[in-house]
Amino acid sequence: MSKVLYIKANAKGEGESRTFQIADSFIKEYKQLNPQDEVIELDLYDLNIPFLPKGKLNEMHEAVMQKDKNHPVLKFAYQFAEADKYVIAEPIWNLGLPAILKAYIDCVAISGITFTYTENGPVGLCHNKKAINIITRGGDYSAEPMESLEMADKYLRNIFGFMGITDFTTIATDRLDIVTEDTTALLNDSFERAKTAAPSF
Repeated sequence: MSKVLYIKANAKGEGESRTFQIADSFIKEYKQLNPQDEVIELDLYDLNIPFLPKGKLNEMHEAVMQKDKNHPVLKFAYQFAEADKYVIAEPIWNLGLPAILKAYIDCVAISGITFTYTENGPVGLCHNKKAINIITRGGDYSAEPMESLEMADKYLRNIFGFMGITDFTTIATDRLDIVTEDTTALLNDSFERAKTAAPSF
């Protein structure tokens, strides 16, 4: 049995978020294929994800040493480290991540829990895990000149790799805000890609 974190980062609600529609279709298919697995949904807005507390980083380090899994910030890192798979759902905002998702990453990328420092540099501690990023983008970031400007999926792929998670898949839906596009067709294509990705996740 695997533990899956479904990490949702969008200010739009369930009914209006196209990102969540695609991600929910993936989760639905995954659950049908893996009914024994535990899927934990984390809507970051509902959780009021905190920023790292000013002036309390030393206190957090001490809590790591004490393995305090109930710490108000570190609890997210321990939950992340104990999971086996991750589904992230977010839109691109201003070329990057929604701020609340970056705040969550700052809560889970904690030395001593999800990575560690060695004499050869940082080493990830989250081994043999999988992640899939489901991202929606208003423009076309699949090719230049916009591809080089994309800093959302690239950041997640890099930070997950930093924590040891290198099995990282992306389902990106581009051109959703281009008025000449058939957005229904774009979404239907993404629903199908999400469904196709579920069996191997």
